[in-house]
Amino acid sequence: MTEDEKLAIEESNRVAQHEAVKSDIRREMNDEVAQKARRLKPEHDSATTEVGEALREKALTDLTKTESELEKARVAARVSQVVDYIFFLIYGLIGLEILLELLGARDGSGFKAFVDALTRPLLGPFRQLVPDVTAGRFQLKIAYLVALLVYFLLHQAINGLLRLAVHRKRAV
Repeated sequence: MTEDEKLAIEESNRVAQHEAVKSDIRREMNDEVAQKARRLKPEHDSATTEVGEALREKALTDLTKTESELEKARVAARVSQVVDYIFFLIYGLIGLEILLELLGARDGSGFKAFVDALTRPLLGPFRQLVPDVTAGRFQLKIAYLVALLVYFLLHQAINGLLRLAVHRKRAV
Protein backbone atom coordinates (compact mmCIF):
# COMPACT_ATOMS: atom_id res chain seq x y z
CA MET A 1 0.00 0.00 0.00
CA THR A 2 1.15 3.52 -0.76
CA GLU A 3 1.63 6.17 1.87
CA ASP A 4 -1.41 8.14 0.57
CA GLU A 5 -3.66 5.08 0.86
CA LYS A 6 -2.45 4.46 4.42
CA LEU A 7 -3.17 8.09 5.34
CA ALA A 8 -6.63 7.92 3.76
CA ILE A 9 -7.49 4.74 5.68
CA GLU A 10 -6.15 6.21 8.90
CA GLU A 11 -8.17 9.42 8.37
CA SER A 12 -11.29 7.38 7.59
CA ASN A 13 -10.83 5.36 10.79
CA ARG A 14 -10.32 8.56 12.81
CA VAL A 15 -13.55 10.07 11.38
CA ALA A 16 -15.49 6.88 12.10
CA GLN A 17 -14.16 6.81 15.68
CA HIS A 18 -15.09 10.48 16.15
CA GLU A 19 -18.63 9.83 14.90
CA ALA A 20 -18.95 6.86 17.28
CA VAL A 21 -17.90 9.01 20.23
CA LYS A 22 -20.39 11.71 19.24
CA SER A 23 -23.11 9.09 18.95
CA ASP A 24 -22.31 7.72 22.43
CA ILE A 25 -22.43 11.22 23.93
CA ARG A 26 -25.79 11.92 22.26
CA ARG A 27 -27.20 8.64 23.54
CA GLU A 28 -25.99 9.41 27.08
CA MET A 29 -27.49 12.91 26.97
CA ASN A 30 -30.82 11.59 25.68
CA ASP A 31 -30.88 8.93 28.42
CA GLU A 32 -30.13 11.57 31.06
CA VAL A 33 -32.93 13.83 29.80
CA ALA A 34 -35.32 10.89 29.73
CA GLN A 35 -34.41 9.92 33.31
CA LYS A 36 -34.98 13.47 34.55
CA ALA A 37 -38.31 13.58 32.75
CA ARG A 38 -39.41 10.35 34.44
CA ARG A 39 -38.49 11.80 37.85
CA LEU A 40 -40.98 14.67 37.46
CA LYS A 41 -43.63 14.66 40.11
CA PRO A 42 -47.23 14.02 39.05
CA GLU A 43 -48.27 17.53 40.13
CA HIS A 44 -45.79 18.94 37.61
CA ASP A 45 -47.34 16.96 34.75
CA SER A 46 -50.34 19.28 34.42
CA ALA A 47 -48.15 22.39 34.61
CA THR A 48 -45.82 20.94 32.00
CA THR A 49 -48.77 20.13 29.75
CA GLU A 50 -50.16 23.65 30.14
CA VAL A 51 -46.82 25.24 29.31
CA GLY A 52 -46.45 22.94 26.31
CA GLU A 53 -49.93 23.83 25.04
CA ALA A 54 -49.28 27.55 25.54
CA LEU A 55 -46.03 27.29 23.58
CA ARG A 56 -47.80 25.31 20.84
CA GLU A 57 -50.56 27.93 20.56
CA LYS A 58 -47.99 30.75 20.42
CA ALA A 59 -46.07 28.93 17.69
CA LEU A 60 -49.26 28.44 15.65
CA THR A 61 -50.24 32.08 16.10
CA ASP A 62 -46.78 33.25 15.03
CA LEU A 63 -46.90 30.94 12.02
CA THR A 64 -50.30 32.31 10.97
CA LYS A 65 -49.08 35.90 11.34
CA THR A 66 -45.97 35.18 9.33
CA GLU A 67 -47.97 33.53 6.54
CA SER A 68 -50.28 36.54 6.43
CA GLU A 69 -47.34 38.96 6.29
CA LEU A 70 -45.70 36.92 3.54
CA GLU A 71 -48.90 36.98 1.48
CA LYS A 72 -49.15 40.77 1.90
CA ALA A 73 -45.52 41.09 0.84
CA ARG A 74 -46.14 38.97 -2.26
CA VAL A 75 -49.12 41.10 -3.27
CA ALA A 76 -47.22 44.32 -2.63
CA ALA A 77 -44.26 43.04 -4.65
CA ARG A 78 -46.56 42.28 -7.58
CA VAL A 79 -48.21 45.71 -7.31
CA SER A 80 -44.77 47.30 -7.13
CA GLN A 81 -43.76 45.49 -10.31
CA VAL A 82 -46.84 46.80 -12.11
CA VAL A 83 -46.20 50.34 -10.82
CA ASP A 84 -42.56 50.10 -11.95
CA TYR A 85 -43.62 48.93 -15.40
CA ILE A 86 -46.11 51.78 -15.81
CA PHE A 87 -43.60 54.39 -14.70
CA PHE A 88 -40.87 52.96 -16.95
CA LEU A 89 -43.31 53.31 -19.86
CA ILE A 90 -43.94 56.91 -18.82
CA TYR A 91 -40.18 57.58 -18.58
CA GLY A 92 -39.63 56.04 -22.00
CA LEU A 93 -42.39 58.06 -23.65
CA ILE A 94 -41.28 61.34 -22.09
CA GLY A 95 -37.66 60.59 -22.97
CA LEU A 96 -38.68 59.84 -26.55
CA GLU A 97 -40.64 63.10 -26.71
CA ILE A 98 -37.63 65.04 -25.36
CA LEU A 99 -35.35 63.37 -27.91
CA LEU A 100 -37.70 64.05 -30.83
CA GLU A 101 -38.02 67.72 -29.81
CA LEU A 102 -34.27 68.01 -29.32
CA LEU A 103 -33.61 66.54 -32.78
CA GLY A 104 -36.22 68.80 -34.37
CA ALA A 105 -38.60 66.08 -35.59
CA ARG A 106 -41.33 67.39 -37.91
CA ASP A 107 -44.75 67.81 -36.32
CA GLY A 108 -46.36 66.46 -39.51
CA SER A 109 -44.64 63.09 -39.11
CA GLY A 110 -46.99 60.22 -38.23
CA PHE A 111 -44.66 58.83 -35.56
CA LYS A 112 -44.19 62.27 -33.96
CA ALA A 113 -47.98 62.78 -33.95
CA PHE A 114 -48.42 59.34 -32.34
CA VAL A 115 -45.85 60.10 -29.60
CA ASP A 116 -47.40 63.54 -29.07
CA ALA A 117 -50.84 61.95 -28.65
CA LEU A 118 -49.51 59.46 -26.08
CA THR A 119 -47.61 62.06 -24.07
CA ARG A 120 -50.20 64.86 -24.23
CA PRO A 121 -52.03 63.75 -21.04
CA LEU A 122 -48.73 63.16 -19.25
CA LEU A 123 -47.06 66.43 -20.23
CA GLY A 124 -50.11 68.72 -20.40
CA PRO A 125 -49.70 70.18 -16.91
CA PHE A 126 -46.03 70.95 -17.58
CA ARG A 127 -46.15 72.41 -21.12
CA GLN A 128 -45.98 76.13 -20.23
CA LEU A 129 -44.20 75.72 -16.88
CA VAL A 130 -40.81 77.11 -17.93
CA PRO A 131 -39.49 78.56 -21.19
CA ASP A 132 -37.85 76.24 -23.72
CA VAL A 133 -34.33 76.57 -25.06
CA THR A 134 -34.61 76.89 -28.84
CA ALA A 135 -32.08 76.96 -31.65
CA GLY A 136 -33.89 76.95 -35.00
CA ARG A 137 -36.00 73.80 -35.29
CA PHE A 138 -34.24 72.21 -32.32
CA GLN A 139 -35.81 72.64 -28.89
CA LEU A 140 -34.86 71.53 -25.42
CA LYS A 141 -38.10 71.31 -23.50
CA ILE A 142 -37.05 72.10 -19.94
CA ALA A 143 -40.66 71.62 -18.83
CA TYR A 144 -40.47 67.99 -20.02
CA LEU A 145 -37.35 67.44 -17.93
CA VAL A 146 -39.24 68.84 -14.94
CA ALA A 147 -42.09 66.44 -15.74
CA LEU A 148 -39.62 63.55 -15.80
CA LEU A 149 -38.34 64.57 -12.36
CA VAL A 150 -41.87 64.91 -10.96
CA TYR A 151 -42.86 61.48 -12.29
CA PHE A 152 -39.69 60.00 -10.82
CA LEU A 153 -40.49 61.48 -7.40
CA LEU A 154 -44.08 60.22 -7.64
CA HIS A 155 -42.78 56.76 -8.55
CA GLN A 156 -40.48 56.73 -5.52
CA ALA A 157 -43.29 57.93 -3.23
CA ILE A 158 -45.65 55.16 -4.40
CA ASN A 159 -42.98 52.50 -3.93
CA GLY A 160 -42.23 53.94 -0.48
CA LEU A 161 -45.90 53.61 0.48
CA LEU A 162 -45.92 50.00 -0.70
CA ARG A 163 -42.86 49.26 1.42
CA LEU A 164 -44.53 50.88 4.43
CA ALA A 165 -47.64 48.78 3.91
CA VAL A 166 -45.76 45.49 4.12
CA HIS A 167 -43.02 46.46 6.54
CA ARG A 168 -43.17 44.06 9.47
CA LYS A 169 -44.23 45.78 12.64
CA ARG A 170 -42.01 45.10 15.65
CA ALA A 171 -42.63 45.79 19.29
CA VAL A 172 -40.19 48.25 20.79
